[in-house]
Amino acid sequence: MDSIEVTKVSTAVLVAGIAYFLTGLIGANIVSPERPARPAIEIKGATPETPSGPAAEAALAPIGPLLAAADPAVGEATFKKLCTSCHTANAGGKATVGPNLYGVVGGPHGHMEGFNYTAGLKAKAGPWTFDELNEWLHKPSSYVSGTRMTFAGIANDKSRADVIVYLRGLSPNPVPLPAAEPAAPATK
Repeated sequence: MDSIEVTKVSTAVLVAGIAYFLTGLIGANIVSPERPARPAIEIKGATPETPSGPAAEAALAPIGPLLAAADPAVGEATFKKLCTSCHTANAGGKATVGPNLYGVVGGPHGHMEGFNYTAGLKAKAGPWTFDELNEWLHKPSSYVSGTRMTFAGIANDKSRADVIVYLRGLSPNPVPLPAAEPAAPATK
């Protein structure tokens, strides 16, 4: 390739870059997004104060009755499938991406010494209760703002209860399960 062809290729690349830049600049000045005064599609029952869709989270089912019927073997299988890529769960185990979860139920929120927990998790006082683990496993980002845990959560109530009962058993002195509340009397 002689120097005239190198000059032609360089000029073509330069002109293409300038054209791309100018097209973007002109397009940004011509099209200016503006929010409509009212939504294009009205959703019945939704107001700005009461959002609908994914942002409107339903309350979690009470965890007590679910724990009474939970299966730790199923919880172990779910844990191995969803959690072992980031967590270990053996006595004296080391942290990987996340902390070791041995003894987490009933332990403090920052239970593993030396692990770099986020400020939001460090600010949580008290032990990991069954209800708190239920919220955390449902959607970690809702339980602690700014968490580094990218796991989306376990949507199924029974699956969460199974995992919590499995984690409860990972302790020399497991925390007792909450007393099962009696069923409400049937109304006529």
